[in-house]
Amino acid sequence: MALIVNVHDAKTNFSRLLEQAHAGQEIVLAKAGKPYARLVPLAPGAGARSPGRLAGRIDATFFEPLPDDELKSWQGK
Repeated sequence: MALIVNVHDAKTNFSRLLEQAHAGQEIVLAKAGKPYARLVPLAPGAGARSPGRLAGRIDATFFEPLPDDELKSWQGK
């Protein structure tokens, strides 16, 4: 469940709220009692790209020209 914090209190306790968000707590910032924004942790990165991840998954048919009717549907004609 999200922790609702008034903007004034959030300014006063920003470092503490930032640590809580980093730990996984969702914090809703409220202005005049109405939800205004969310403070949430960043999603983990997708990881480094590595060449060859699709090796064996793409065969020669991938590079063949599309049939005319399918090509026209992609071109909007």
